[in-house]
Amino acid sequence: MDFEPRYTAEQQAFRREVKSWLADNLPDGLEFPADSEDLSYGGYLQLRELGRRLGSKGWLWPTAPAEYGGGGLSIDHAIVIEEELDGFDLSLPPYYDSGGRLGGASVLVWGSQDQKDHFLPPIFRGEVRTWQLLTEPGAGSDLAGVQMSAVRDGDDYVLNGQKIYVGSSHGAEMLWTIARTDPNGARHHNLSWFMLPTDSEGITIQPMDLLITSGEGGAGTGTKNTIFFDDVRVPAFNLIGGENSGWQVATTHLELEHGSGGAIRRNRMVDRLFECAAQLRRGDEPLSADPEIQDLMVDVFVEAEISRLFGLRNYWMRHTGQKMAHEGPQHSLYRKQSGLRAAETMLEALGPYALTNDPRWDLSDGHMEVFQRSSIVAMHPGGTAEIQKVIMARRLAIGRQTREQAGRLE
Repeated sequence: MDFEPRYTAEQQAFRREVKSWLADNLPDGLEFPADSEDLSYGGYLQLRELGRRLGSKGWLWPTAPAEYGGGGLSIDHAIVIEEELDGFDLSLPPYYDSGGRLGGASVLVWGSQDQKDHFLPPIFRGEVRTWQLLTEPGAGSDLAGVQMSAVRDGDDYVLNGQKIYVGSSHGAEMLWTIARTDPNGARHHNLSWFMLPTDSEGITIQPMDLLITSGEGGAGTGTKNTIFFDDVRVPAFNLIGGENSGWQVATTHLELEHGSGGAIRRNRMVDRLFECAAQLRRGDEPLSADPEIQDLMVDVFVEAEISRLFGLRNYWMRHTGQKMAHEGPQHSLYRKQSGLRAAETMLEALGPYALTNDPRWDLSDGHMEVFQRSSIVAMHPGGTAEIQKVIMARRLAIGRQTREQAGRLE
């Protein structure tokens, strides 16, 4: 069965336009290293500049409303842009920016008109990059248990506390977070959601000393930081969705983070496995000629293709306003589990060649070794595999009388 999308003549004409534009605007020599922490500062600046160029065309966030700096384009046009960028091992955005993908979507759904006008254009045009500040020492999967406080003081809120495991290096211009505004309020009804400038007085960013684990194709997601808030003043205007309604706002970005945003990128580790198996030799023949190795390669390909199709389905559902239920966590769970299975299969096929980045033995420029590490760690962020199962069960009304509704995306 062929699941690939079909394109009209108009869409193919748009593809030619995108190809031509990328040929003129992509930075020369831009490559993604295996470990995102090897990404040079100059390379990061190139990606930011590419983001601004895409933003000026409305192509950085192509389906976002044009009045807020997006492209106002159809999903078909967005898929064309994504596919053409994927050919260069790039995605939208070409750098880590949770503000556009998650925070911007939350402001778009829950923000006032003035807040949308103020916060969204710089994000969707690529002028501002944001980090998400959610996890705390005592609140990870149980995000509703955050303890960072936000106390109203005149026209401001004063924030105190800390957030941990905040991803990526190179800094960001804006942050978005949730904090407790009613210490005695009922669970899920005592939190508020804020946007705030990174350079606000009282914010301290401290890198964490951790085993770096970077994802395939990720740009600057390997570093983690602890961020401290010491009497940080935030204008009340920056409160999105109303006081003590932060969990309601959070359901939007959590829905997207848990897989409902979808994706269309191929898993390029499959290509790298095939290349390594073709280069490695067993006797006079390449490893890829071994029937048992061929079976393992097929297993990895099938895993990756199923995950891609789940992502394509969710991408279409999210951008065409379809009602979603269990589809997001279903994709997230499968992506996590299949990634781990794929890493194990690659290890079985390639042996120690999958575990080293020593240039004398490594045939994938370090990508295979990084994938072995990141596939294990990927079981946790964005909601653990167990959390995805719980969400799916609630959406399907397993063990309860009513179905839990998906987070609002429009």
